[in-house]
Amino acid sequence: MQKLNALDVIALILVIVGGLNWGLVGLFNFDLVATLFGDMSAISRVVYALVGLAALYTIYLATVAVKRK
Repeated sequence: MQKLNALDVIALILVIVGGLNWGLVGLFNFDLVATLFGDMSAISRVVYALVGLAALYTIYLATVAVKRK
């Protein structure tokens, strides 16, 4: 198994944060990102965009991992 580099770790953390935020939205109608940074403020939009990019990168990581098996 190959070690994760810094980008891999950051992407995984962002995907986890995004997943937890969506879980809070689904279960309690509570958007943590909007609460912390404002509803669709510039910072919130950056956080949402980074989570989305991290998800795309994680898809790439998963395909690379499957090809190595």
